[in-house]
Amino acid sequence: MKDRHVSLKRKEGKIVEEEVGRVSDFFARPVVAGIDLTAPLKVGDKIHIAVHTTDLELVVESMQIQNVDVQEGNPGDAIGIKGPDRVRRQDKVYKVTE
Repeated sequence: MKDRHVSLKRKEGKIVEEEVGRVSDFFARPVVAGIDLTAPLKVGDKIHIAVHTTDLELVVESMQIQNVDVQEGNPGDAIGIKGPDRVRRQDKVYKVTE
């Protein structure tokens, strides 16, 4: 059985988080996270990156595969997204749905 992180209670109501990948790399300038996807992810999706010292929520505003802008990534794709802060290798990436 797959390990899935599910959060069911927040101030806004019921929110579900499904794991969609893991951070594989990080670049400081510009602040970009490399993510290996295990589930589909699109521009406009809200994500939560979390593990021991990381806790970020953001909307995917742009995404690249091999330095080419794309609107969607699929399982097995290695994507790059800009973020507001540092992330670490092996941080889990969750898609947030309300």
